[in-house]
Amino acid sequence: MAWEFRKLGPGENVAVETQRDPFAAPKWAPPVWHMPEGLVLIVNAVRFLVRALVFLVRNIVPVSIAAGLGWLGYRFGWTVPVLVLALVAVVLGTWAAVDRPSFAGWVARPVRSWWRLVFIYRRDWQPVLVTAGLTKVHKGREYLPSLVRVRCGPTSDRVLVRMLKGQAPDAWEAVAVNLAHGFGASLVRVRNGDRPGRIWLEFVRRDALAEPIPALPVPNASDVDLSGLPVGRAEDGSPWRLRLLGTHVLIAGATGAGKGSVIWSTIRALLPLLLGGLVEVWAVDPKRMELSFGRALFERYGRYSDDPKGGMVDLLEAAAEDMNARAERFAGHTRSFTPSREFPFRVIVVDELAFLTAYCPERDLRKRAESALAVLTTQGRSVGYCVIGAQQDARKEVNNLRNLFPDRIALRLDEDDQVDMVLGDGARDRGALADQISSVPEVGAGVGFVRLETSPDPVRVRAAFVSDADIRAMVAYGLPDLDIEGAA
Repeated sequence: MAWEFRKLGPGENVAVETQRDPFAAPKWAPPVWHMPEGLVLIVNAVRFLVRALVFLVRNIVPVSIAAGLGWLGYRFGWTVPVLVLALVAVVLGTWAAVDRPSFAGWVARPVRSWWRLVFIYRRDWQPVLVTAGLTKVHKGREYLPSLVRVRCGPTSDRVLVRMLKGQAPDAWEAVAVNLAHGFGASLVRVRNGDRPGRIWLEFVRRDALAEPIPALPVPNASDVDLSGLPVGRAEDGSPWRLRLLGTHVLIAGATGAGKGSVIWSTIRALLPLLLGGLVEVWAVDPKRMELSFGRALFERYGRYSDDPKGGMVDLLEAAAEDMNARAERFAGHTRSFTPSREFPFRVIVVDELAFLTAYCPERDLRKRAESALAVLTTQGRSVGYCVIGAQQDARKEVNNLRNLFPDRIALRLDEDDQVDMVLGDGARDRGALADQISSVPEVGAGVGFVRLETSPDPVRVRAAFVSDADIRAMVAYGLPDLDIEGAA
């Protein structure tokens, strides 16, 4: 038993009897140390100076400009800085009018990047990340991922982030929607950074691919590059270049997704070499609709009605046989392929690939077609063969050869799990939302995501629209004496 004195009022104390457990362990408390007021002022002053120094370093350019203008105003009067600002505005305006690309690269984009860094991302960085659950608190101290750099493009911002130790990009992918709403973007994609521990956050401000792209001009023969044919535009505004040399391309998309736009834009980019005999297109057209308009441009053309017993399959087997003969000819002489008139680069275009691998009513034809396609896709890259296959159904049981296509394009798909079936595991989590592409042709036809062999990150693109009139003009361009209507 113990006694405790409690103060009730001025000059009044009372003794209160309290109970104490005689077997309880003693309680130890650290001594309370009161920091002197002078030391508190010194610590706060140091913190203020450090923050001011960090602010000056981060904003050295605008601070220097403001300081310079202020000194001119103090030394010579405020008319001088006003005249300097007017002169700078005239110079910048002239620069923008004469050479807009260089002005955007050296002035407009850096200024916009700084503005959005300071007033958009850095201002809301902590509350957004705390709400999204990307911060950690340990022993009362909050650990926050660092905002390193911001780069602004015409339609999107790329934000470089230094993650917390032990944090992985998966944690950011899981809260991409939270980040998009937090910073006022329509979409956020997570990309690998320049080094381990860093990631790029791609904030899409507006859709750069909302409007259809007209057919691209037919290039000059000297400008055709089989390792990068211009077929449309990427989301960042740069040309979308499709590689054919040394690869195969799989195009998957629902009905009306724009598979024909990709195919015909590719053929249009190849047109000068087609006419020069350096490239040949062998077309397989089960529907007898998509490729028939340009039949006169193809070296060989097979459709289901030509020979129900295997006209299209015969074409594929002939291509596989010729490829084997070419490989035997090149063996021991060369390891890289260069197109020539004797050995042209051959593009095997197969529309509705699933018909040959799954839907053909005759089992023997399916096996023959699948065997020929397997030979072409496994051995044809090094000897100048490229297979472009288009299909609607992305399921594995429909086409078990899809892993033999290094480069893949996912247009509008019906289900979210089909995205990973086409582009590979984790593609949808990295931003390839092919199942959310609009089904309205004017908005979503030709829009898709590309996964290249050299990079796991999908890129959003849109193929140019090649109309029937454009195809007829291509035929007339290459064969001016041909009866176009009869050829189609």
